[in-house]
Amino acid sequence: MTTEFTLNAQVRSDLGKGASRRLRRLASLIPAVIYGGDKDAQSISLVAKDVAKLLEDEAAFSHVIALNVDGAVETVLIKALQRHPVKMFVMHADFVRVVAGQKLTAHVPLHFTNQETSVGVKQQGGEVSHTAVEVEVSCLPSDLPEFIEVDMAKVEIGTILHLSDLVLPAGVQLVALAHGKDLPVANIHASRVVKDAE
Repeated sequence: MTTEFTLNAQVRSDLGKGASRRLRRLASLIPAVIYGGDKDAQSISLVAKDVAKLLEDEAAFSHVIALNVDGAVETVLIKALQRHPVKMFVMHADFVRVVAGQKLTAHVPLHFTNQETSVGVKQQGGEVSHTAVEVEVSCLPSDLPEFIEVDMAKVEIGTILHLSDLVLPAGVQLVALAHGKDLPVANIHASRVVKDAE
């Protein structure tokens, strides 16, 4: 997989809650941290509008990002975002370093296809419910998928799809399954709306 996303950052030496508030308020910057690999954690700041633009693309969450920190490029994944509870803008970001040849864990979105035309909906009048919209995967950086497709075409009413039913790309494992948890991801159930007889 190639690195398609880039982001510029600066090293941040002024640490603490007060400094973070000043960054956000006065300079429209977001405090962030890079950690992992064989290096020490590094405090950085990012331009808020650049981060907002990056996050418009869902793929940014499951792609390796080239983070240019004062001229030195780090390859990273978004590990966590702290958002404002009401306005939802990013207040802090955590990035984890990607080391070639070393497995990583990341959250990858699920893309559900053929829902409206599935057997359970079209022929049996059921409704689709999602119990998961993303899954945590473990793989090498080069095998990290942008998303995992869940084909609902042959799913019948009363059927529950589990993690073990997902078709995974080569080299990709599900973290929950590795821990013995075969969690549900979607199902088709009978419609709760009862149509009045004419």
